[in-house]
Amino acid sequence: MSTALIGKPAPGFSAQSTFGEISLERCLGRGVILYFYPKDNTPGCTTETQDFRDCHDEFLAMSCVVIGVSRDSLKSHENFSKKLELPFPLIADTDESVCNTYGVIKLKQMYGKQVRGIERSTFLINAEGKLVQAWRGLKVPGHVQEVLQAARSLT
Repeated sequence: MSTALIGKPAPGFSAQSTFGEISLERCLGRGVILYFYPKDNTPGCTTETQDFRDCHDEFLAMSCVVIGVSRDSLKSHENFSKKLELPFPLIADTDESVCNTYGVIKLKQMYGKQVRGIERSTFLINAEGKLVQAWRGLKVPGHVQEVLQAARSLT
């Protein structure tokens, strides 16, 4: 379950991504925007990912890296990344290890049944590896702009 607490060191992770092996440790020295989304190629997830893509240069200018995470396979992520021309990695968290570390797996209602799924969430981590802000159960419209504004506080 989640050990992600504001003001405390962000939980470490190491996982396969569309850019190869990636870890929080390798990102230290830069801010990290770690966003969790339910599924590749679904309307909300596509819009959210496009929004992060469209603001990517602004995040880079603030020395922040963007990393997307879902339970989809690496192959699914590669196709999604290619289709959207993503300049940042997507973690294939097929064993839910990163999701569980950040406590984003929740019971959700889908077609009248309870299913386990990812609660759309974003975590802002500073260059020293401390969790600065967390958004959970968020709505896509305007979210990336909110994260961008919060990331400005890191510099």
